[in-house]
Amino acid sequence: MIEARHLRVLRAVSATGSFSAAGRELGCTQPAVSQQMKALETSVGTPLLIRTGREMRLTQAGEALVRHAAGIIAGLTAAEEEVAAIAGLRAGRVRLVSFPSGSSTLVPTALAALRAAHPGTRVSLEEAEPPRSVEMLREGDCDVTLAFRYEGAASAAGSAGAEEWDDLVIRPLLTDRLVGLVPEGHRLARAGTVAIGDLADEPWIAGCPRCRAQLVEVCESAGFTPRIDFATDDYPAVVGLVGAGLGVAVLPELAIESVRPRGARTVTVEPALRREIVALTLPDLAQVPAVAATLDQLARAASR
Repeated sequence: MIEARHLRVLRAVSATGSFSAAGRELGCTQPAVSQQMKALETSVGTPLLIRTGREMRLTQAGEALVRHAAGIIAGLTAAEEEVAAIAGLRAGRVRLVSFPSGSSTLVPTALAALRAAHPGTRVSLEEAEPPRSVEMLREGDCDVTLAFRYEGAASAAGSAGAEEWDDLVIRPLLTDRLVGLVPEGHRLARAGTVAIGDLADEPWIAGCPRCRAQLVEVCESAGFTPRIDFATDDYPAVVGLVGAGLGVAVLPELAIESVRPRGARTVTVEPALRREIVALTLPDLAQVPAVAATLDQLARAASR
């Protein structure tokens, strides 16, 4: 019989490449990791690791087991959480992952309401941008992730197509329009609406990798390639660079909500650029009361 604790050890060994590193990650000793791996190999009746000197790699059976481990662990977690909630032992816990502008706008309101309604529910928060945040969900490293995808994005780097999420439970939250950001003294600072092509000759400040890919795609569809002088995942840094007169940018409205744009002005950009904000979870986890309550509160926060 395969035990969940053995699968967690196998995943750690696969991710770190050694028993000692896996032990550090799991908070146990190297001999304990070795013993659990031997027990797992005995359970499945075939070698899972090939050891050559200091190097270690998975056998074909080991690769197959690691591939299934995340789903198995998620299913077990879902079962444990639901049973515990039904039995009244605890309200549950939720590991939430969000992109930065979601963390500073939607998440605080949602978690405050969740704590008021279910004070026993424990929620942890970690930040990651998609697609990494979605990978964390599939790998069993979180229970709910906030993600986004751009409307009409075509490139693989800039798009998170519906087919990439068709194995997940999707809770739509809101549509976030992107706005232009220019220095206060810019020639277009007081324009009501700005065509993206009007900014063709400007230096640009770009955001996260997915956002940069979307920016390049939109600009190229308008007939030019943006000259990106600065790139940063930190939205306050983007605003600061624009406010200092070092370039222009296109940012989601959620990001503007959480930053005071000193020295910069927002303008409406045409054609309209939008991204869909969603909360994602695994089908098994969607049945867990604490996870379902978190999704509900995120939806309520987005509707305000």
